[in-house]
Amino acid sequence: MKKFMSLAAITAAALALSACGGTANSSAESATSKADNADKSITLWLAGGDTPDELRDYLKKEFNSTTGASLKIEEQGWGDLVTKMTTALPDAENTPDVVEMGNTQSPTFTNVGAFLELDDMYDELGGDALIPSFVEAGSVDGTKFTLPYYAGSRYMFMRNDLWKEAGVETPETLEEFNTAVKTITKENPRDIKNFSGFFIGGQDWRNGVSWIFANGGDLAKKVDGQWESSLSDPKTVKGLEQLQDLYRNASKAPSDAKDVTPWLYINDADQILDDDGKPTGKTSLAAATIMAPGWAHFSIGDLKKGEDERSWNEKKFGSFVLPGVDGEPAPVLAGGSNIGISAKSQHPELSKELMRIIFSADYQKMLGKAGLGPANSEYNDALGDDQFAQAAIASATNSKLTPAAPGWAAVESSEILEEFFGKIRDSSDLEALAKEYDAKITPKLNMK
Repeated sequence: MKKFMSLAAITAAALALSACGGTANSSAESATSKADNADKSITLWLAGGDTPDELRDYLKKEFNSTTGASLKIEEQGWGDLVTKMTTALPDAENTPDVVEMGNTQSPTFTNVGAFLELDDMYDELGGDALIPSFVEAGSVDGTKFTLPYYAGSRYMFMRNDLWKEAGVETPETLEEFNTAVKTITKENPRDIKNFSGFFIGGQDWRNGVSWIFANGGDLAKKVDGQWESSLSDPKTVKGLEQLQDLYRNASKAPSDAKDVTPWLYINDADQILDDDGKPTGKTSLAAATIMAPGWAHFSIGDLKKGEDERSWNEKKFGSFVLPGVDGEPAPVLAGGSNIGISAKSQHPELSKELMRIIFSADYQKMLGKAGLGPANSEYNDALGDDQFAQAAIASATNSKLTPAAPGWAAVESSEILEEFFGKIRDSSDLEALAKEYDAKITPKLNMK
């Protein structure tokens, strides 16, 4: 999901974690007696600040009430999470007991035995109602080691007013979308400088990969037991060609722009004004359409007078699911996290009790009410029934994850995909460019 450690550090991680094994510490205790657990404590690592304080307090209170033990929650930053996991997970004295990690980080650690097997709990924790792509990312040869914590599918946010002024309607297929945003850019109804019908950064592969997925391509495939980069697959190249067309004819985003704060450009799709409301002559990167995870809607809208909060104006702003080639929701890259129990935890049974609480109906509904897609699809209605909830649920129905290759974290940490996508706009031979990067990426995919 985020930036990771260096390639060399990933290699060291694999070597260090290979000694972890897949069984829990022999000092594991029973979690059946509250009195026996009164002096015990386990540690939960949460990644970033997405889990609200209300949910953290609930976990602590419910865990203590259920087991008699205490729960310590430590927040880890996304930037150094992999480094800290690499150091802590092999160390039985210092390992966190339960760990949240990015869904794309999971394969690197599950492939080297860093987490406890969860097959015996799978049905109890939700079974086939759990997000399949996340379950796959946390599995090795069918054995489950981490499970989804929350999800956030990507969908489109639009300026209704700019689409209407350009005479373009909400698209029903991917081809219609591509045509629409190019038309809006060309029409530029308010003569806005640096205006994008669809703002997508040159290095924004996490959103750009949707065009690859929609055309039946992928980033990598497993062939005869080994992972191979598949950027030069004809289906992938078809998606890259469409993306190149958008880079050239719909987006004015810089070639080195990533998937960071795109809502800035849809909020301020106008000339920059001074305090008196007069044009300053300066220009901004403005957009009629962006693509972002669902929680971005909290950052979109008009500022309330004298406040920092934004107010959603339905005449001005709208949202819709990116349509696929067949009119069904396009396959989009799902954001979110997985969660698992450290194989070196000295309290595996208590850790399992925490997992039961996290996957309980009450907590899953609390995640939904907080705007985070529940791990268990049976509780999606907790997201609400507004346009954002509807878009989030619809886009999640066909979402995908990055390949579950053991070296995927190494691929992301090297930022080689950013490098590749940043060259798409100006490439005169996409197939040759794709083959060049297939050769660079394939060796990284199979690192353990």
